[in-house]
Amino acid sequence: MTLGHFKARTRQSRFRLLRLAITISLPLFFIFRVILVVRHYSELDDSFITLAKAFVVGLFYDLSFLSYFLIPFVIYLWLIPEFIYRSIFNKILVHVVFLVCLNLLYLSMVSEWLFWDEFHTRFNFIALDYLVYTHEVFRNIIESYPLALLLSGIAAVSLLTYWLFKSQLSESLEDEDNFFIRSQYALIFLLFPALSYASIDQSLQEISDNRFVTEIAANGLYQFAAAFRNNEIDYLQFYAQGKDPDLSSDIKRLVSNSASPVLGTDLYQINRSVKAQQPERPLNVILLTVESLSANFFNRFGNRENITPYLDKLAKQSLLFTRFYATGTRTTRGLEALTLSVPPTPGQSIVKRPDNEKLFNLGRVFQLKGYDTVFLYGGLGYFDNMNAFFSGNGYRIIDETDFSKEDIHFKNAWGVSDGDLLDRTLKEADADYAQHKPFLFQIMTTSNHRPYTFPEGKIDKASGSGRSGAVKYTDYAIGQFIEQAKTKPWFQNTVFVIVADHCAGSARKAALPVENYHIPLLIYAPNLIQAAEIDTLSSQIDVAPTLLGLLNFNYDSQFYGKDILHMAKSEGRALISNYQKLGLFKEDKLVYLAPQQHVVSVDHSQRKPSPLSIEASLGMIEETMAYYQSANYRWTHRMSRYD
Repeated sequence: MTLGHFKARTRQSRFRLLRLAITISLPLFFIFRVILVVRHYSELDDSFITLAKAFVVGLFYDLSFLSYFLIPFVIYLWLIPEFIYRSIFNKILVHVVFLVCLNLLYLSMVSEWLFWDEFHTRFNFIALDYLVYTHEVFRNIIESYPLALLLSGIAAVSLLTYWLFKSQLSESLEDEDNFFIRSQYALIFLLFPALSYASIDQSLQEISDNRFVTEIAANGLYQFAAAFRNNEIDYLQFYAQGKDPDLSSDIKRLVSNSASPVLGTDLYQINRSVKAQQPERPLNVILLTVESLSANFFNRFGNRENITPYLDKLAKQSLLFTRFYATGTRTTRGLEALTLSVPPTPGQSIVKRPDNEKLFNLGRVFQLKGYDTVFLYGGLGYFDNMNAFFSGNGYRIIDETDFSKEDIHFKNAWGVSDGDLLDRTLKEADADYAQHKPFLFQIMTTSNHRPYTFPEGKIDKASGSGRSGAVKYTDYAIGQFIEQAKTKPWFQNTVFVIVADHCAGSARKAALPVENYHIPLLIYAPNLIQAAEIDTLSSQIDVAPTLLGLLNFNYDSQFYGKDILHMAKSEGRALISNYQKLGLFKEDKLVYLAPQQHVVSVDHSQRKPSPLSIEASLGMIEETMAYYQSANYRWTHRMSRYD
């Protein structure tokens, strides 16, 4: 059967229902790409030919998604007997299903636009997370967007589309087919998803170094399904690798020094004993991880909106690390790096993986020294598996469920306000002090998150007015917290560490935009730690050993990070990643590993980054592989356990 014959016959076949679905969907997908091109035209620096190729590749993704989506409808049209197909019941069913599918199509496009507006990317792991945590996400949507207006608009457009195609839909329900003819059509339609599965994957969209071009080429619904399928990525299958013995020697050298050499000889064994030169200082520690606190919110890093007035002042009284970077783009990545001091491995964070209990971690070091180690979160800690992770690694948990009604003065979709969370922290510190018990508190804030709502009357910006207002409120809450802490008897023996989980935005046209991983790190302890600016290149995996170094703790270590205050400038480096690309930034160069064994090297010494040859980056490529290949090996071989 030729394609022309097939099209002619399906005009008089029940299978033209599927042709109708394709006829409606493909132009909508095309229009969505055009909108993205218009919005980001100034950032699309590729040639017209590359952009045209993005649309062609996008068409393949569109057809691939539709071929999967239509499978149950193909089977239904194939197998349903003629007398049922022509019945009143089936005709009503088809009209209802057609209208429902139109609603879902327009709803998915609006959802993808809102997702793009916040993350500048098609559906990915984040969208998958949002589907899992429906309570927080649904409340967030209600509080952030005019939901009634959006749903009404979607319903109206769906009804209009239904009205335009109603006659064609009704005509198709009068067509007659015998089973033999239907079988031919069904096999042809089912051939497409089989071919798609065999020949199309996410690598097809990698047609440019410009990330916006690759996203334009993608199909959001296809990407969502791919994220679900690839929630964890097999490192050995998808990433370029070096020889294990060589990389094992490299990583031992990279994580150790003469004062704390690696003790074992086994492959990727990095255990070592850290011995301080001064007596231990058993100080309390409050490690405050602030949601989405980009460095560029600070006056020190060029911001002129005055949205962090207290933190700007505090930075001058603290150790301020000016070249400090997040390891990833999600809260769980930040918590992973700060708590475990390990490189990010591809796929989801260790915080969200099964079998993540009793890992060597920052809290473990303090627990062995008699500290009360507590994870405090303003929301529901089941979100992102945080409660399970921290409790499985020895922490006491306090989340929204532990707040009394009297303790909550304001809450939104993500939990209690930062002010309420930090007030509870003060109470916990008072209780531990009364029991003569030192403490490590790891706090995760929530207010700097859409819908950006907070208690009215605290700052000069309205609640819900946007990101800058939420940042300024969080700054205010931290200021109130520190000032109240100064009145407490435990303040003089407490170190405050303030750091971000990740930046407020990470999407740019580069695959790994280094500037969008730049976050602040402040360590504040007046009369204990002298204020200074530290410009050694470092990242979140270095917080734990740096903090323990300031306390002069002796401990057995499995950390990948190093004490920034004792690192030579030449040792400075930052590990940055998204869920697929694993990067090492060092000496104004970025090397990253990507699926399909891709290795990319970029020169950042000039204002505009430019590609570097692999030959010019061989040493750094091996170093990058040493970090990530060893981290994958240690995780899969369960080497990072303390029991």
